[in-house]
Amino acid sequence: MSMNWSRRDLLKAVGLTSVAGAGMVACAPAEPEGGGGGGEGGAATAFHGAWPYLAPPEGHFNFAAQPYAGVPTVILGDGPYRDLLLPPSALWLWADKKWEYLIAESHELDADAGTLTLKVKPDLTWSDGSALTSQDYLTSFYLQFIQRATSWDFITGLEAPDDSTVVVSFENPPAVLERYVLKSNILSTAQYGEFADRAKAIVDAGGTMDEGDGATLGTDFQAFKPENVVVSGPYDFDYDTITNTQLTLVRNKTGYGADKVTFDNLVMYNGETTEVTSLVQSADVDYATHGFAPASEKPFESAGYTILRPPVYSGPALYLNQDKFPEFADVRTRKAFAYMIDRATNGQISLAESGKAVVNMVGFSDNFVDEWLTDDVKGKIDTYEQDLDKATSLLEEAGWTKDGDAWKTPEGKVAEYEIQFPQTFADWSASGKNLAEQFVAFGISVTARGLDDKQAPIDIDKGDFEMAMQAWGSSTHPHPHFSFVQDLFVHNIPIAKNQGGKGYGFPLQDVKTSAGTVDLEKIVAESGEGLDIEEQKKNVSVAALAFNELLPIIPIFERYGNNPALEGVRVQGFPAEDDPILENAPYADNFVVLKMFRGEITPVEG
Repeated sequence: MSMNWSRRDLLKAVGLTSVAGAGMVACAPAEPEGGGGGGEGGAATAFHGAWPYLAPPEGHFNFAAQPYAGVPTVILGDGPYRDLLLPPSALWLWADKKWEYLIAESHELDADAGTLTLKVKPDLTWSDGSALTSQDYLTSFYLQFIQRATSWDFITGLEAPDDSTVVVSFENPPAVLERYVLKSNILSTAQYGEFADRAKAIVDAGGTMDEGDGATLGTDFQAFKPENVVVSGPYDFDYDTITNTQLTLVRNKTGYGADKVTFDNLVMYNGETTEVTSLVQSADVDYATHGFAPASEKPFESAGYTILRPPVYSGPALYLNQDKFPEFADVRTRKAFAYMIDRATNGQISLAESGKAVVNMVGFSDNFVDEWLTDDVKGKIDTYEQDLDKATSLLEEAGWTKDGDAWKTPEGKVAEYEIQFPQTFADWSASGKNLAEQFVAFGISVTARGLDDKQAPIDIDKGDFEMAMQAWGSSTHPHPHFSFVQDLFVHNIPIAKNQGGKGYGFPLQDVKTSAGTVDLEKIVAESGEGLDIEEQKKNVSVAALAFNELLPIIPIFERYGNNPALEGVRVQGFPAEDDPILENAPYADNFVVLKMFRGEITPVEG
């Protein structure tokens, strides 16, 4: 099966900080309807969370193709609380390496038949009163086709033989398809059926979104902004109370999990790190996943919070525009920069103990290196420990020269660049500013510039940047395939073309390495194929060593959460610091959401 990676960003790295509305002003939180006070006077009936969302009309309710290929600016769409509105089939237990089913009853992967068969739990109901059936699964997957989701590089057919059975057909059983299917948020056919029918017609005709009705369908679908969400989970929006500063999710009594969740309301306070920091310090928020400044942690603890530090399995990387600047296209320059950068200091400044310098520099989390790479492969890895002499030598080999303390490029120009980063992300902002300082100290003039967090990745895709901070790795699943997609495709040629550019401009075909010439696009695709782990490891090793040798992007640090959790005021049941559930990536299979579904996070007993 040919792999066409010219797709919309399927694996958006939600593993860092998230988007928020520009110009947002924090205000004193209103008491949620139904009572939200805790402690004295009775048990709490509301859980207080925080997430940076866009209020309508800019924020909208088209939740299709989540979590991997969603429509931009959907309200709460890229946050963990989405699963409480539109539950996926299951959540993954990262420590136990198994699925915990939600709306699915079971699934089976039959390699010989080339099918993944899923059974839907009986008696599930949409908020409009209709039954949730296998047809809604087909609808949801056809919406992913409209959004150019990478899942459709594996899917060859869809079938619903009865109301409770979904059959997904594929070629060469992909290990990662299980993740794509089970983690998809399922949408209502009543709400989306017309779009799904148009997509199915294209699929049945053997077409693509780039021909026939595809372009018109894509445009129509991006413009679809329903007035509400037909939900199947335990919560729904209280639409009349949504403001720029907070919204409330209210219990959907007929939804899946409504009999287990224990809060009548979930109050979501709006804001990025700066706004939410003040809400945590005043104990108005029970739990938050923002990238808080290290200086905030002690005040949080003084206010009664425990700081939870789950691994995020990703972090910020230095992106260099290799298409626009020929000196960056020289691997010796990129290696020199890797040796120049003090990654440990950068991580410490950004997130203190929650910012750990990347050690192995293979494009996926250090937490997974022992699992996927043999001792022989690990022995070939360059860890790029800071070495200014090596950095100097490599730049000179690449034709750079020094004029006093200042470097000149191989073309004889004074080396002057700008590094951009999302200003509203406190950790990335600190990281970007510190990187600029490190470059200046080394003799390369780099100016730091913060951008709106929504615009920054678009500029990278269009190639409108010089240096930039963006994500490496992936919080979506522990399989390295997902990290390589983020590293090599999302803001690079394969997917950046959706914005009309080349991204950071690193060609993936005919890539010269010391081990031979490789097609990295093909290798990454194959790393997620098959059910033979040993064969997957071979492809993962090829990709890892190529990444380590060529450094298409330069990972800086691996982020761990510094998530404040307020136990015993309104809420009880947060995981203990040694609970294996904390290995769950907080932005993919969030442990608080999972424990809500289990009924294990509850109001404080008054």
